[in-house]
Amino acid sequence: MRQGLLLSAALAVTSATLAQAQQTRPISGRVLDATSGEGLPGVTVIVKGTSIGASTNGQGEFQLTAPAGDVQLVLSYVGYLTETVSATGTDNVTVRLRTDQKALDEVVVIGYGAVKRSDVTGAIVSVKEEDLKKVPTANVMESLQGRLPGVDITRSSGSASSGVNVTVRGNRSLTANNGPLFIVDGIQYNSIQDINPNDIQSMEVLKDAASTAVYGSRGANGVIIVTTKKGAAGKTTVSFNTYVGQTEVQYYPYVNDGPAYVAQKREANRRDALRPNGLWSSEADDSKIFTPQQLTAIQNGTWTRWPDEFLRKGNQQEHQIGLAGGGDKTKFYLSASYYKEQGIFRMDNLKRYATRFNLEQAITDKIKVGMQNQLTYYNQNNRRDPLNIANKIDPLGAARDETGEVIVFPNNGKDINPLADELANNYLNNTRTIRTFLTGYASYQILPALSLRSNVGLTLGSLRTGTYFGSNTVDRNGSVPLASYGTQMDTNWSWENILNFTKTFGDHSLTATGVTSLLTFKTEQAKAQGANQLLSYQGFSALGNANQQVVINSGYVASNLVSFTGRVQYGYKGRYLLTLTGREDGSSKLPGNPWAFFPSAAVAWRLIDENFVKGLPVLSDLKLRASYGLAGNYDIAAYSSQTPLSKVPFSYGETSAPGYYLGARLGNTNLQWETSRTANVGLDFGLIRNRLTGSIDVYNTHAEKLLIDAFLPMTSGQSFSTRNVGETRNRGIEVGVNGSIIDNGKLRWNVGVSWFKNQEEILALSTGANDINNGWFIGSPTRVFYDYEKIGIWQTSEADEALKYGQKPGQIKVKDQNGDGKISATDDRVIIGSALPKWNGSLSSDLSYAGFDLSFQWFARIGQTINYEYDQIFDPQGIENSSRQDYWTPENPTNAYPRPDASVSKSSMQYFSTLAYRNGSYVKLRAATLGYNLPTTWLGKIGIGTARLYVQGKNLWVISKIKDYDPERAAAAAASNPDSGATTSTTAPAGARVGLAPLSNPIPRVVTVGLNLSF
Repeated sequence: MRQGLLLSAALAVTSATLAQAQQTRPISGRVLDATSGEGLPGVTVIVKGTSIGASTNGQGEFQLTAPAGDVQLVLSYVGYLTETVSATGTDNVTVRLRTDQKALDEVVVIGYGAVKRSDVTGAIVSVKEEDLKKVPTANVMESLQGRLPGVDITRSSGSASSGVNVTVRGNRSLTANNGPLFIVDGIQYNSIQDINPNDIQSMEVLKDAASTAVYGSRGANGVIIVTTKKGAAGKTTVSFNTYVGQTEVQYYPYVNDGPAYVAQKREANRRDALRPNGLWSSEADDSKIFTPQQLTAIQNGTWTRWPDEFLRKGNQQEHQIGLAGGGDKTKFYLSASYYKEQGIFRMDNLKRYATRFNLEQAITDKIKVGMQNQLTYYNQNNRRDPLNIANKIDPLGAARDETGEVIVFPNNGKDINPLADELANNYLNNTRTIRTFLTGYASYQILPALSLRSNVGLTLGSLRTGTYFGSNTVDRNGSVPLASYGTQMDTNWSWENILNFTKTFGDHSLTATGVTSLLTFKTEQAKAQGANQLLSYQGFSALGNANQQVVINSGYVASNLVSFTGRVQYGYKGRYLLTLTGREDGSSKLPGNPWAFFPSAAVAWRLIDENFVKGLPVLSDLKLRASYGLAGNYDIAAYSSQTPLSKVPFSYGETSAPGYYLGARLGNTNLQWETSRTANVGLDFGLIRNRLTGSIDVYNTHAEKLLIDAFLPMTSGQSFSTRNVGETRNRGIEVGVNGSIIDNGKLRWNVGVSWFKNQEEILALSTGANDINNGWFIGSPTRVFYDYEKIGIWQTSEADEALKYGQKPGQIKVKDQNGDGKISATDDRVIIGSALPKWNGSLSSDLSYAGFDLSFQWFARIGQTINYEYDQIFDPQGIENSSRQDYWTPENPTNAYPRPDASVSKSSMQYFSTLAYRNGSYVKLRAATLGYNLPTTWLGKIGIGTARLYVQGKNLWVISKIKDYDPERAAAAAASNPDSGATTSTTAPAGARVGLAPLSNPIPRVVTVGLNLSF
């Protein structure tokens, strides 16, 4: 019986084995490089429709067992085109994989034209559509933070209406604009926040003079070219993108709570051997330093953490739909979007509505016309930041009464409650903006090698701002109500004609481009203001009812720019490349010297095409670039060449009469172009079949004849005059590397690294010496902090030494730089640090597997010094609230902060400004995203092409030496131009005018959930 069973089992196994053998078959083969014929190791070979696969060995050979019958093999390899081959009727296959030239043949927009990436001669960074979608934001530049070597991008604040600061390769000018030029579909357009990121096809950043020279003076600070989406012949496609998110302040430093405030006030009034006249020795003396209301609050333990009354969770949402399609002659793209954000404060919100319509029509085989139109509408409510007051209000007491009503003047009327701004009909600050961006073009293919294109652009901007501040608001603080109503109309025209010749002669290629350009800029403004409007519900809508301080103003500003440009691009065998550019610009802002010529030259050598390089197996791409060029800058206030005339009221007895006076600026008719010369050397490379690609650039920019608002002697009767004086230099290095770590068809992992260092230096100033009033110092960057150097706090054991400097223990100790036994503003102030980083860097990772994708981006800004506003919220008298600090007492001999002293105010405390300089370096987890692409087999059944769900976090984690603060907020303050107001004070630190690292409008953490669909 048992033997029979064993025999039956053996027969069954044998039958199954034979059946399985009949259902499978072995397949072997070899994979070769199509050009060299050499075997390719590590190629992934998959049987299509199954999980059966293998990888090639060092000779390119593979073996696998495939199902019987007709099968197809899918072969994939980094740097090569994926191939699908049939293995029907054969058990041995040979496949030749071709190099993927897509990256080299990819078209790059360079301004008034486009070239293959392999033919680029300048320093250009490209950003594609998929990169723009990785971090969905209202402003596309914010999504690119850290991804563009040489481009410093910071968010200006955390308010709903905040923008971004963008600087390309540092600051060249001291007072003129340092921001880049934005070109949208060939036309200048500075309001980049209007463009929905989902409407953008690609972006290019032009950094060196050879690349930007074609834009002349407008491109002196770099050029960012935006190309929006266009339609294509075939089936109309529909895309829908939506996300909703929540914002929340993650990092915010709190000031003293009630008990800490009481302790600091007691210490400020404490009586001891160092301060025998103090009022406080014990709690029995509290009535000498606290009011009855404060004493009651202390007894009851009643106190308010004021910032918590304002900081709240906000939210964001955006919805966009796009349609693209067309036929052989007509192509279109249409989109509409809605963006809404509620900020972290009440009454801080923004709504944006945008539509775009791009159309291209072929009239004949030679004539095409098209247009790109955008309409954007903003409805924006701005809220005066309440935290400045909230951080200083005495915390003892309550913000609301027993019924929950706001106490307008808490603390017995000493302070005004910032919550009063939120009372009905008490505070309005609303701005509504409409911007229309209309562009049209016509192109004519005159000859196969010769074409003409004419572009016309019109930007119309209409802005209305209305404000109403009731009597019991922070701004009025008990004064009569004040309302204002302002309008502004911007009209910008551009007309450009581009003649382009392209021809190939054997091994030679030639492209010649000629451009004529006319740009006009006009702004009209009007503003009316009135006080004591009796009906608060009328807000700013009935200024005629105001009966005090009725003021009406209007203004008009216009400027023009005319340009002529020529560019020649020559290539020999696609290996040796030359670009020559020249542009003549004429600006109405410089009437005495309107014209200037800006030439540039660039060369490139594709070393990878040389025989002595082709044989190196590790190299798959190698190109050397070099360029040199001259650029100009005229971006100063219009009419700087003129002295303005202003009206002032006079009276003769009881009779009023108008009077006039010359404005603060003395006109200068001899203004010239600010110019900068840039040399750039770059290397583009690809390694291991382009598994690792990147570029390295080194540059040196020398700017001279800087347009500076130079101060005038007070005896002149005027404050400043714009002049061409001074020189600066920017030197730096940029590195961008992208690596395809894994790509086997199922699992893909890409890692990108960027790093750049820019060193600014002022070489010369108007007087040949340092300009302390403006905070400009020869040999230093443009944004520095100049002050005394704090080295600690005077200790009890140093009382005799402190007395030599007129000080005592517990006070701030600064360094005697020259050792002369005294501290003076002339000899003992030094440069504490720069508000600009020593280097920036980023790390990004993109991983995908089986429909899931996971990505993150780290960003670092290292080596910046900040002037931290939190550290300046310290009231040594203990009247206002203070930041939490480790202050000196006889029992706590710290070197951090001085001893509170009721007899010394903040403004009179020696060297108080030295307390706030901090190391502002930080590393931030900029964004992390987890997504899932739904299977197309499911989606096809319901008529959807693709669908992706994702969850994302932004500003998730900050690593810095400053507790509970996001130093990016400080970076934005440092990016703005310093205040150029004159001062003769020898105690106020010039460096403070670079900009405080503010506490207002902290940058929030954002968590969003989104969906991308296509049909």
